[in-house]
Amino acid sequence: MKSLSSLYLDHNNLIGHIPTQIGNLRSLKDLDLSHNFISGEAPVEIGSTIDNLRRLDISYNNLIGNIPKSYVAIQIVNLSYNSLAGPIPLDFDKFHTPDTLIGNKYLGGGFMGFPPCLPTSNKSIVTKVKFFVPIAISLGFLVLGGFLLCRRMVKKTQFESRSETKNGNLFSIWNYDGHIAYEDIIEATEDFDIKYCIGAGGYGSVYKAKLPCGKVIALKKLHRLEAENPTFDMSFRNEVKVLTEIRHRNIIKLHGFCLHKRCMFLVYEYMERGSLFCILNNDVEAIELDWSKRLNIIKGTAHALSYMHHECIPTIVHRDITSNNILLNNKLEASVSDFGTAKLLDPDSSNQTLVVGTYGYIAPEFAYTMKVTEKCDVFSFGVVALEIIMGRHPTELLTSLSSSSSQNMMLHEILDQRLPPPNHLVQQDIFLVATIAFACLHEKPKSRPTMKCVSQEFLSQKKPIAKPLQALSLWQLRNQKMYMI
Repeated sequence: MKSLSSLYLDHNNLIGHIPTQIGNLRSLKDLDLSHNFISGEAPVEIGSTIDNLRRLDISYNNLIGNIPKSYVAIQIVNLSYNSLAGPIPLDFDKFHTPDTLIGNKYLGGGFMGFPPCLPTSNKSIVTKVKFFVPIAISLGFLVLGGFLLCRRMVKKTQFESRSETKNGNLFSIWNYDGHIAYEDIIEATEDFDIKYCIGAGGYGSVYKAKLPCGKVIALKKLHRLEAENPTFDMSFRNEVKVLTEIRHRNIIKLHGFCLHKRCMFLVYEYMERGSLFCILNNDVEAIELDWSKRLNIIKGTAHALSYMHHECIPTIVHRDITSNNILLNNKLEASVSDFGTAKLLDPDSSNQTLVVGTYGYIAPEFAYTMKVTEKCDVFSFGVVALEIIMGRHPTELLTSLSSSSSQNMMLHEILDQRLPPPNHLVQQDIFLVATIAFACLHEKPKSRPTMKCVSQEFLSQKKPIAKPLQALSLWQLRNQKMYMI
């Protein structure tokens, strides 16, 4: 196949050596053999006889020996996580970054992050070191510690390997057959021109782009200055980690990502109607969001949180459930988004953390305990549920709940007056939503229901209410018992 221009054999279980005959592929431009079990030395032929080769990725294998000097001239090279040894070729640092060589602990040569090469006379010292180090490692205590460390490093490596897909120049688009080049994204947005920007937040800007296949996507891009901030960088990587591990119809879908230090962005499904917050604050769109659609948004959000809390291992706590982070598609169906602050709960830790979230939605106990639990999300859900049926954030209502002035307030008085009064069937759902919302807002976290119980309540058969909404007070709702806490 001498006319072959691209060869992708990554993420398989290939073993053995790379055949020298690969040098006969004179037209080859892209070669990816990463994430296999390939051994032996890196063939010199790849760099010396294939003149058109612009990208070589042989990372995450078991290659040994020196780095061929001919690899320096290849435009994009990734040799990380092998067992390559010896001096790093001259001028390699002029064309490539240190991350292309990480994981090769026997390399040296004054490249940033690597030790200088030892003189030839010191080869005997190297031999002795190689002999005695395995003996030291074999000591019982260190073996146990090394085993535990390896388990943790394997998980980290798996994530990092996915995060650095194709070194930021080519990345997989999940749910599609094939690959979309980095250049396609740049072309679709005209290098992230501001005219494609549809929103901005604390962790970057969001762009709308149409891919060559005709699919419209949303791109969340971290700005260059923010990319250098460890907090923002961690948030982006955290969002990738969370969203690559979960799949739910009411959780935003992550199609792909590029986490190269030069350009960091996430590729999401495009939600045509934007955030729930914006729709509730637009009188025309708020009327379009009728009672039935609002109730479906509340139920969908509850099902998504129940999935995160009770079906994911470890448990995922979102920590920033707000109307801004609930996005709607063209059918006004909801998806929970923005997982930059999400936390994977470790049952063996105290889950202490910094204050994150949006004021007005944060559970009161978090301010003084600083402990993350699922009940933090439950409280935020209660706020959002009230916001949806009221059409505005329940700031004043939450403040007045502890006072006697709210005792005589009726349920129908707090409902969004822009919509017509709900019919009898919808009234039952509104009653259930209001009852659950107030239960979720209980001051004591242990007294709040779990999201699994909330989800099951929405799925169960509704019991008809004996009174119309006009006859139901908030005091009665707050004292309504939920039997599945």
